[in-house]
Amino acid sequence: MSPSRSSLGALTLGAIGVVYGDIGTSVLYAVKEVFHTGHLPLTPENIYGVLSIFVWTLTLIVSLKYVTLVLRADNHGEGGLVAMLALASQSVRDKPRLRSVMLLIGIFGTCLFYGDGVITPSISVLSAVEGLEVVSPALRSAVIPITLVILLALFAVQKHGTAGIGRFFGPITLVWFLAIAVLGVVKILDHPEILWAVSPHHALRFIWEHPGTTFIILGAVVLCVTGGEALYADMGHFGKKPIRLAWFSVVMPALILNYFGQGALLLSDPQAVSNPFYKMAPSWALLPLVGLATMATVIASQALITGAFSVTKQVIQLGYLPRLQIQHTSIKDTGQIYIPFVNWGLFAAIVLAVALFKTSSNLAAAYGIAVTLDMLITTVLTFFVIRYGWGYPWALCVAATGFFFVIDLAFFSSNMLKLADGGWFPLLIGGAVFLLMTTWHEGRRLLNRSLEADGLELSGFLDAVFAVPPARVEGTAVFLSAQPGTVPHALLHNLKHNKVLHEHNLFVTVRSHEIPWVGLDKRLEIEPLGHNAWQVVVNYGFKNDPDLPLALEQLKGRGVALEPMTTSYFLSRDIVIPTLGGGMAPWRERLFAQMHLNASAAAEFLKLPNNAVVELGSKIAI
Repeated sequence: MSPSRSSLGALTLGAIGVVYGDIGTSVLYAVKEVFHTGHLPLTPENIYGVLSIFVWTLTLIVSLKYVTLVLRADNHGEGGLVAMLALASQSVRDKPRLRSVMLLIGIFGTCLFYGDGVITPSISVLSAVEGLEVVSPALRSAVIPITLVILLALFAVQKHGTAGIGRFFGPITLVWFLAIAVLGVVKILDHPEILWAVSPHHALRFIWEHPGTTFIILGAVVLCVTGGEALYADMGHFGKKPIRLAWFSVVMPALILNYFGQGALLLSDPQAVSNPFYKMAPSWALLPLVGLATMATVIASQALITGAFSVTKQVIQLGYLPRLQIQHTSIKDTGQIYIPFVNWGLFAAIVLAVALFKTSSNLAAAYGIAVTLDMLITTVLTFFVIRYGWGYPWALCVAATGFFFVIDLAFFSSNMLKLADGGWFPLLIGGAVFLLMTTWHEGRRLLNRSLEADGLELSGFLDAVFAVPPARVEGTAVFLSAQPGTVPHALLHNLKHNKVLHEHNLFVTVRSHEIPWVGLDKRLEIEPLGHNAWQVVVNYGFKNDPDLPLALEQLKGRGVALEPMTTSYFLSRDIVIPTLGGGMAPWRERLFAQMHLNASAAAEFLKLPNNAVVELGSKIAI
């Protein structure tokens, strides 16, 4: 086997484990929720119609929208809503008003990801453990405690990283897909005619005869594609070809076979509607199936937790969240990170969700709004990418994205019917995160405006200082500044209190850009200021891992030698003072001041050596 083919196989197996874990566990609850609502009698015509809607929902949303269209919209090989937002933002950079509106929409979509991140582990693990009720009704009281213990263990191991167990994700999830396919085939053999549900005429007939009911059940049908957006988000890890190969060769066939198997079971035994997935299994296989389903849902949850860490890091880089403590859990893979605040914040919200909703059926009422709204936002952003970024004709762009927009809007509108029954929960989480993100972004803008208003022009200031030069000491001073060309507060304090300057002085501004990666060839921009002083701009993409000392090593070949033992890093530790008028509402300014105070230290974020950092405080009114 050639290395390329071997690599493709390994990546495809990895994609099965990470990308499709969430959508793969939808078989646990999707069919049950459609019929369990009581809106739909269990007649053969309805079963055929619903299964046909399932098949064509998977085909249109996953196969056509995500696999065929959205996967093409890669941002330097990266995917996900943040990458799509950055791509769309660049496409309309000459339209500032449109760009600002799009940024807000895209950031809100990113915030909804956290709502999804709470509901997905809750409903997945809970629905798997509920299989115990099928084994014995006496075990019903143990379902919630067991679910919480599993989730606690899952979040507790995050700090150790998943590199050790990650290699088992693909094989275990592959076994899961094979198992659900076999379960489906066994039941299909009892009613092979169920395979005719693949024909779209069953779906169209059902929609024509029951338009109102169709609209209502779309809120449950969408459960079959939850997790579909992950195949775009994980494109940077696996590439397009392995994701497409995994979908068409393993995932989609297994899902359809299982859904058809559940339909065949309902034709024979309508009472099985209480839990058709587990009731497909023979009694001897129930406990092993519960164990396998639990492992599959834990893997699906793990992928989402890892995604939450990754998205948070990207959003921090884009300037919509304060710096948080980020720990690297792998020496080899810089993408393996752990963010304690996000980890335990998600866990607390998940415990609250399980305690509030108690069953997977109740959680299903909360599920869907965040997912479908994200799908809708992805479609809107895709339009701007293909129209303004790629330059396709207007009519083609409207036709391509408009088709999916109508479908996404139908699913979202149906899910809005569940708003009072639990749909408010993920929206509340997303809204709270959106408030924090927009407050931080606007607060940073006001802070920078205040710094610029009070700031002194750097080159003129240096000329004035060196007219009567202060004492010079050996070594290099690195002054961090939010804006290039302005005098850092740390320099003013250093001159005022220490009355010295170093032999070499670097004025460094760190900039994050709306692209995933900035290469080493574009990492530094250098401008000599005279007097052995230089203005340096360090550029990072939103997926780069900031390491300022490593970046500044490139200066060695440009006339500036940084010796670790004689280099000091001077930072301003600003204290924000909220003021009345001109800025945000007083409560938002106080919130921003608190977020600014609790932000992780810049020294830690930029990987500065602890024994070489000097922090000088200052107060800034916004």
